[in-house]
Amino acid sequence: MYIAGGAILFILLISLLASISSPASPLKLTGIVFVKLAAGACFLFLLNSFSGDYGLHVPINIVTSAVAGILGIAGVAALAIIQLWIIG
Repeated sequence: MYIAGGAILFILLISLLASISSPASPLKLTGIVFVKLAAGACFLFLLNSFSGDYGLHVPINIVTSAVAGILGIAGVAALAIIQLWIIG
């Protein structure tokens, strides 16, 4: 619970710092963040669709979607490895 809250707070602070120092508007950056979250959720949906037969299921929530959206395929692979080897 505290880890997820800390991760969300970290992402929000990084977004705030990026919006202050960038010439783009905060509304544009908010749109980019939402697009990345949606792309991450789509990546996780595809992972869950194709790996269901092998017993791998990564939950789709805001934290996992943010990791998958920001890091891309490497984030999806990292989440799958964490789910398989660490969580079990």
